[in-house]
Amino acid sequence: MLKRRFDKDKLPSRHVTEGPARAPHRSYFYAMGISEEEIHQPFIGVATCWNEAAPCNIALNRQAQSVKMGVKEAGGTPREFTTITVTDGIAMGHEGMRSSLASREAIADTVELTMRGHCYDAIVGLAGCDKSLPGMMMAMVRLNVPSVFIYGGSIMPGRFQGRDVTVQDVFEAVGRHQAGANSDEELRALEKVACPSAGACGGQFTANTMACVSEAIGLALLNSSGAPAPYESRDQYGTASGEAVMNLLERNIRARDVVTRKSLENAARVVACTGGSTNAGLHLPAIAHEAGIDFDLFDVCDIFKDTPYFVDLKPGGQYVAKDLYEAGGVPVVMKELRRAGLIHEDCMTASGETIGEALDKIEGEADGRVIYPVDKPITATGGVVGLRGNLAPEGAIVKVAGMDEEQQVFTGPARVFECEEDAFEAVKARAYNEGEVIVIRNEGPAGGPGMREMLATTAALSGQGMGKKVALITDGRFSGATRGFCVGHVGPEAAHGGPIALLQDGDQITINAITGEISVALSEEALAERKANWTGPRDTIYASGALWKYAQLVGPTRQGAVTHPGANAEKHIYMDL
Repeated sequence: MLKRRFDKDKLPSRHVTEGPARAPHRSYFYAMGISEEEIHQPFIGVATCWNEAAPCNIALNRQAQSVKMGVKEAGGTPREFTTITVTDGIAMGHEGMRSSLASREAIADTVELTMRGHCYDAIVGLAGCDKSLPGMMMAMVRLNVPSVFIYGGSIMPGRFQGRDVTVQDVFEAVGRHQAGANSDEELRALEKVACPSAGACGGQFTANTMACVSEAIGLALLNSSGAPAPYESRDQYGTASGEAVMNLLERNIRARDVVTRKSLENAARVVACTGGSTNAGLHLPAIAHEAGIDFDLFDVCDIFKDTPYFVDLKPGGQYVAKDLYEAGGVPVVMKELRRAGLIHEDCMTASGETIGEALDKIEGEADGRVIYPVDKPITATGGVVGLRGNLAPEGAIVKVAGMDEEQQVFTGPARVFECEEDAFEAVKARAYNEGEVIVIRNEGPAGGPGMREMLATTAALSGQGMGKKVALITDGRFSGATRGFCVGHVGPEAAHGGPIALLQDGDQITINAITGEISVALSEEALAERKANWTGPRDTIYASGALWKYAQLVGPTRQGAVTHPGANAEKHIYMDL
């Protein structure tokens, strides 16, 4: 393609490449083999979360090379850099999970600092695992530079005893193993085949949910998130993303031109209709915060409430990300939403077109197997529901995808645990009763610290065949792979004196996902009396270091558990300095 010519007079990279005073800086660039011509082109950050922690990230380094080729072909100078990621599948079920949500902020912060420090003009960001996707998108919106996001792709499904399996099946097999329903040999055989390739977890768990969000919100090229990580065809999306960011730079289309209130609503629609992860209720408000848009958990849940659920994906359904891709992917899903009048078509996207213009080019149609027609949905309302009541004045969230309507109402006595480990030990020992509401508190963003996911506990319950016979509520989070009647993000969290901190064994709790209620059968006076006698937040062992710092800064879950004031408080735009 024809190389574009750019005037760098107003681009950030002029601060490190132009004029006699920058001769020392240019000498560094020559040291890296950059030509004089390349030095005077725009500098494009190509950020990846590559590491050897897990299959989600292992292919990102290779995929970044195709992005750099696209940038070069379009007249830019790509500069690759990496940031951290904490992979939830590895961190799950132990102290390591405290690092997960905090890593989202660290990713956004380190990408911001790298871009600022080296004066890059635009960014293409590649991410693979749960928190790295929103973290990368948050950095893009915070910096407000021309930005294109690209997902590293999902893992291929494993095959076990003639059926597709994912890591969720292994977590649930642990519960069956504890219950004596499968042997050591069966568990070992499953763990060896469940994850057969590079890529992120294959169901509509958090990574794939946020990958769908990246397309729906407009930061990623349509259909770029669908192909599994091992597919060589991913390279064409990498190259196209590199070319696309140069087009955005030429036209001065920035991240906040793309991420608007309307595009956030589009993203929430796609989460709802695909039965996506409850974590989207945390990440969408955090992305909005970076743009100065007030879009909290209740706003997200209002969208969920009137969006039909029509894409049949695990954990509530049958299929995995590869199946969605083969059925036409996010573009076909959005075409169905458009048929129902549920998409804002005038939102700008990474392609430089509006979402309506981009969808006009999509030829695929709902297959009726993975993607149902929007007028014949699996259920009439979204797969994720917001809750509110005297137990959660600041809200809570539950995934109901795959649950019958009668399973969406639950009343039972509380069985209270002070942390996830205590609950997991009780579940392992079967020290709970059918019909109870298991309460896990002190796991919120500040009180945990880190707002851990409870997949080990919920998967054990499912493996024991009790997933539909008990409910579980927490001020922590749930994995996108969680199924069963599991309510997360209960706010205010226990550490902030929320009602969940005041519960006692035997308190009668009602959860109604149809009406959106979560309540405890206690009067205002009784709750006030308990609050007066509350001895304050539980002490934690994190008295220094990154998690201590996170606990001091983190805000309410309802607003995305963010750690800085956001765009509403900013006094400059990075790109305009």
